[in-house]
Amino acid sequence: MLNIFTLANGRLFQEEIESLEELSRFQPIWVDLESPTLEEKRWVKQYYGLSIPEDAMDEDIEESARFYEEDNGELHIRSDFLIADEAEPRTVRVAFILNQHNTGLRSCGVLFSIHDEDLPVFRLLRMRARRAPGLIEDAKEVLLKLFDADAEYSADTLEGIYDELEKAGKLVLSGDVTDALAGEVLGAIARQEDLNGRIRRNAMDTRRAVSFMLRSKMLNPEQFEEARQILRDIDSLDSHTAFLFDKINFLMDATVGFININQNKIIKIFSVASVALLPPTLIASLYGMNFQYMPELAQTWGYPYALALMVASALVPMWYFRRRGWLK
Repeated sequence: MLNIFTLANGRLFQEEIESLEELSRFQPIWVDLESPTLEEKRWVKQYYGLSIPEDAMDEDIEESARFYEEDNGELHIRSDFLIADEAEPRTVRVAFILNQHNTGLRSCGVLFSIHDEDLPVFRLLRMRARRAPGLIEDAKEVLLKLFDADAEYSADTLEGIYDELEKAGKLVLSGDVTDALAGEVLGAIARQEDLNGRIRRNAMDTRRAVSFMLRSKMLNPEQFEEARQILRDIDSLDSHTAFLFDKINFLMDATVGFININQNKIIKIFSVASVALLPPTLIASLYGMNFQYMPELAQTWGYPYALALMVASALVPMWYFRRRGWLK
């Protein structure tokens, strides 16, 4: 899908393009390509003179492959954006291309973004730019607002993680934790830990992208200060993710501790049962010796006497253990 965004009266308006002729009727500041087809890439190359690299969304991690400027003045930024989906949280690579200096091309002053799926941050910016006049002034402002919205989206997701951990904490600290409940809590905690790690990685990536924009000297003084504010917001996210990691580790340890307590209770019962059955085993072994002069062997009450003695020898330890509170 190829969407273009034009600026009119300080508001951002979206148009969905289905042909090269439609593309030539607009003067956008932002061209968004979501899972672009070969034909749509050809339209962009034919009208704007911009070739979209085949490796635009490769998973490179080194900075030289993700943030660089071409000889023709094109600025390339590859950054990850978070999707905090409950079933499958993930990050999506987005490639940005911005031509600032080559005025001979129609692409000058137009931001191009290429990605495989729609992103919550992009939807958030589109909604705000339609409702708030003056929010967007140029293509660089679009890029900054996307990174700003990404940091805000990460912060909102962190608040959701905290709420989920609060629920898990109430279950764990209630004191009545069964093995089944402990398993559910561990699964929930593990999911929040994974999401928290993704947020931290996403914040680090956004910091690198904004820092590159600052170093490239592409921003005016007002945008430069806005970029620095984004970096300060990201720094606050780092401390919050560290706090959540500590809380996750505490809940993990507490849950595993309750599982160990439940297992110890089972082992204690087996241990008590083993000790309680030792005297009857001794008595049975003694009367199984069949000595010739064992007095009880010649008595009619000898067998019932032995059985009663074994039962009594089992009950007396159990009574003692219960009195001491070892069976609770």
